Amino acid sequence: MHRRNILATAFAAAGALIAAGGRSARAQEGEPARDANKVVYHLSDLEKVSFVLGNIENHLAGVGARVMIALVVHGPALRAFLSAGASQDTTRQVAGFVKRNVTFYACSNTMRGQNITLKELLPSFAIAERGGVVLIAGLQAQGYAYLRP
Repeated sequence: MHRRNILATAFAAAGALIAAGGRSARAQEGEPARDANKVVYHLSDLEKVSFVLGNIENHLAGVGARVMIALVVHGPALRAFLSAGASQDTTRQVAGFVKRNVTFYACSNTMRGQNITLKELLPSFAIAERGGVVLIAGLQAQGYAYLRP
């Protein structure tokens, strides 16, 4: 009887290792895990705006429609999304992302501190009423993966 228990345990362990190996191979191939289909990008640094928008572009190219992306902007980075001063690249990328269901949020605290209204931002922005970091924490609680490039 003792041998049967050892043999059964060995087979169970081997099966678990094989199953884990399959998941690992999928992750290495870039296939998203089932819960990684929602991502929130956090952007506050003005000098990282192009970099983060490029990350989002690459993310969408990598997984396509299988992901929901939210971009939460606060601090100095919000200035890059002012309609009057946004670069052509930023304006083009934001418009393209909207068509791909990326959602954009501006921190209400930053807007108040910088005297920015929603009308002054590129179309498609919504206000994070309780603040950008509060929204980010709430999205994480809903299963969003957090990325701050």
